Amino acid sequence: MQPQQLIEFIGNHWELFAVLAVIIALLIHNLLVSGRGSVDPAGATELINHKDALVVDVRPAADFTQGHIINALNLPMNGFKKQIGTLQKHKERPILVACRSGSQSAMACQQLRKEGFENVHNLRGGVLAWQNANLPLSKKKH
Repeated sequence: MQPQQLIEFIGNHWELFAVLAVIIALLIHNLLVSGRGSVDPAGATELINHKDALVVDVRPAADFTQGHIINALNLPMNGFKKQIGTLQKHKERPILVACRSGSQSAMACQQLRKEGFENVHNLRGGVLAWQNANLPLSKKKH
């Protein structure tokens, strides 16, 4: 295809190229911004064992009691915004946020960053990834 033909094609189908530009922009945003602060289970254990990270589990209490990362604090998503204040004393510590699969905890990480928490990490893949990595879960209340 000649450059002149390409320009003509784009001119005739500008709506499609506008949609393509938006999709590309969203993909780039997702790759650069949404993945920020995500760690896999190995990175999570590094944070917990060597950086004294606080683990915040945002799953419902019933799921939390079935098994959670050792010493995790349960702050379910349905009341998370109201409970962020309880984390103020831990603002200088790294915070690892976990949920079932990683999507709810990503939203919790965004809320924490809006509240001024800088060292926030999402457990990529959530507790499911943690279990798949054969890492231990506890049923003890923290």
